[in-house]
Amino acid sequence: MTEAGAESLAEMLDERQHLLEIALWMFGSDTTADHVVQETYRRWYALDEEERAAIAVPRAWLTRTAGSICLELLADPDTDPDPGPGPGPGPGPDPGQVPGQVPGGPVAPAQPLPGPTSHRAGYGQAMLARHERVARRFAAACQAGDTEALREVLAADAIVVSDGGGKVRVAARPTYGAEAVTRVVTALLIDQPETELAMGSVNGRTGLVLRRAGKAVAVASVSVAGAEVTAVWIILNPDKLQRWR
Repeated sequence: MTEAGAESLAEMLDERQHLLEIALWMFGSDTTADHVVQETYRRWYALDEEERAAIAVPRAWLTRTAGSICLELLADPDTDPDPGPGPGPGPGPDPGQVPGQVPGGPVAPAQPLPGPTSHRAGYGQAMLARHERVARRFAAACQAGDTEALREVLAADAIVVSDGGGKVRVAARPTYGAEAVTRVVTALLIDQPETELAMGSVNGRTGLVLRRAGKAVAVASVSVAGAEVTAVWIILNPDKLQRWR
């Protein structure tokens, strides 16, 4: 396998934890989170090689797909997140392995992660450092109320997803595009009277916490690809905000 191929595979493995964090953040359930990740990877490997090759930023694609699955489950609370035994995709990838799947066929043997451990560790640290830099740019723009700086840090096809559980009602579906995301983030995080917006740790990474009278009323985290924010995840449901109080 080429160095580029190994790096691509390492990136895919890193995204598993990222996707788990997204699903856990939205649902707080290990079972549901595992289902979201499993379904996200199933849809990825259901693509043919040409379709996958056409995806310039796999991280952004995986993030958007996981977000869509979360919204599907939120829209239909009676859906059983555990498909149980029987036909269907196998379990999600174990740490250090990625499943291979032939569309319409059986699951192929898993492939071990190539390359020395030090290379993987260094690659992971670089990704975390990159996320930190971009997240801080996003947070600083929000804190300053600088909508132009906010729009500039967003990818052109960025999305914003919220659980819609706050006083400010939002659509129960993703909002796409840098301009539209800027408007939603401004409405939910910036144009809020008598509130304090501060950087904070959200699932172990830099995010934003909006507080009113000392109580968290919104928490935001971002997904990053390159030097841009590809997705903004906003929690408004008071029951999910207990841990930040």
